[in-house]
Amino acid sequence: MLTDSHCHLASHKFPRTELPELIAHARAAGLTRMVSLVTGLDDLDANLAIAAEYPEVSVCIGIHPCEVHEAPDDVISKLRPHAADPRVCGIGETGLDYYHPAPQGWETDAFRERQRDLLDQHFTFAAESGLNVVIHTRDASGEASFHDALAIYRRHAAKVRAVFHCFIGPEANAREVIALGGLVSFGGVATFKNASDVLATAVALPAGSFMLETDSPYLAPMPHRGKRNEPAYVRHVAQHLAAARGESLETLIAATTDAAEKFFRFGSGRGPVAGGHGKA
Repeated sequence: MLTDSHCHLASHKFPRTELPELIAHARAAGLTRMVSLVTGLDDLDANLAIAAEYPEVSVCIGIHPCEVHEAPDDVISKLRPHAADPRVCGIGETGLDYYHPAPQGWETDAFRERQRDLLDQHFTFAAESGLNVVIHTRDASGEASFHDALAIYRRHAAKVRAVFHCFIGPEANAREVIALGGLVSFGGVATFKNASDVLATAVALPAGSFMLETDSPYLAPMPHRGKRNEPAYVRHVAQHLAAARGESLETLIAATTDAAEKFFRFGSGRGPVAGGHGKA
């Protein structure tokens, strides 16, 4: 009953002709749910179409922080009609990206302020919709994006939960998120030999406080590092974390799947297909 809590099935790196094979790989690896993240208005319809075709796929709707300059000021009003769609399970991918430079024509401070404003709008939208929020943070150095995003989350934490996806920060930061009722999510980075600190955080956190993800097609776990990632590879993340935590694979899968089911709104009829097979 594995769940990939964060992937991008509408990415141009996943040609539509390959989707049946990707979904078949995921089913064979024991996945029963995949959450595909919208990054902008231009991939909204494609994500919803994939979810319509594959019932184990659900969608989060939002604007990625690197795309905020292309979003109209009323972008939330364009997303709002989709919030009640049973294919939609959350709001995102939103957040703060201080790693990439501001796009041409934008000053750094103005671009980051635009990101912060839209993150705040996503939280308000999520509260109105009864959904939770998926957050991206990234810095070239330091932790400014994390702390700025956490401050915005704190203003909304009474009404909305958030997951900080692809978490690579220290345990102390993760525990700040958890203290607000949120989650973190671990992906391929936790399997890298040069990311022992990330694995240490995953080992230290209590069961139920984190989910598993691929962020595919990016950040493939070992032994596929450097190649195109795909949802089936979340199994490698699960195996690596279970071994490091000294618990059975079944125990880790049960806890992370339960965390995902409590965090996302998986609509009626969304989930494993009849005849699909899973393995623990």
